[in-house]
Amino acid sequence: MSVKHPIISVTGSSGAGTTTVKSTFERIFAREHITAAFIEGDAFHRYDRMEMRQAMKDAEEAGNHHFSHFGLEANLLAELEQSFAEYGRRGGGKTRHYIHDDREAEVYGAPPGTFTAWEEFPRGTDVLFYEGLHGAVVTEEVNVARHADLKIGVVPVINLEWIQKIHRDRSTRGYSTEAVTDTILRRMPDYVRYICPQFTETDVNFQRVPMVDTSNPFIARWIPTADESMVVIRFKSPRGIDFSYLISMLHGSFMSRANSIVIPGPKLDLAMQLILTPMILQLIERKRRAA
Repeated sequence: MSVKHPIISVTGSSGAGTTTVKSTFERIFAREHITAAFIEGDAFHRYDRMEMRQAMKDAEEAGNHHFSHFGLEANLLAELEQSFAEYGRRGGGKTRHYIHDDREAEVYGAPPGTFTAWEEFPRGTDVLFYEGLHGAVVTEEVNVARHADLKIGVVPVINLEWIQKIHRDRSTRGYSTEAVTDTILRRMPDYVRYICPQFTETDVNFQRVPMVDTSNPFIARWIPTADESMVVIRFKSPRGIDFSYLISMLHGSFMSRANSIVIPGPKLDLAMQLILTPMILQLIERKRRAA
């Protein structure tokens, strides 16, 4: 953790909605005139798309049928921790970009499924923002969580997470339902080992819970909408959280536990604005005082 160079980490699995949360943070940064450096979790995958296919094939031939991006071997987690540590120490560090599709290929001038070159963070940023799979991971070899000053978990209930991934991968990547299902099954052991434990490290978790039947996510024709959902917001420490104010501003919300509030799905963006803006401004104020 760093007072002079704070780090915000948003963690969640593929299809969980971390990209939507990133958009909320970007609006907060713009409104509050905060300059951020950004890290995408995909940038710290060990393999590009073709290399990953070969690595999966090699792993299966060796008897490992659960090799996935969720696991340790497929990621540069030591390098991710080093980037966090470098930023916390001096406001610097390196990252790159993973090119997902043809649109990004035009922007970066490289084929989809490849990485850009490693580059230094821009100078003079106020905060580092990470969004990806391993923003609060702790293993015997690495401890990324200890470097982040504010850790956010994005955790839809598992069936909803699967529905979102199935629909996204079919519509944007052209995968069949069977192919996405195979991916979900292959990732499950690493999901349990490395994704779930991160949500005990996070300071705030946002978990969307559908109010419609999602009992068989593999045949769901639609993703449950915000209107069809509630969101459980859990605070690791409720100290300093004005729950009365939040309930008054977020109509239809209620407290389910001493550290948890439940809100209507359409109120998620407003809830994030109300909850996260003061936390971010506190980090920036500490930074300015230290400077």
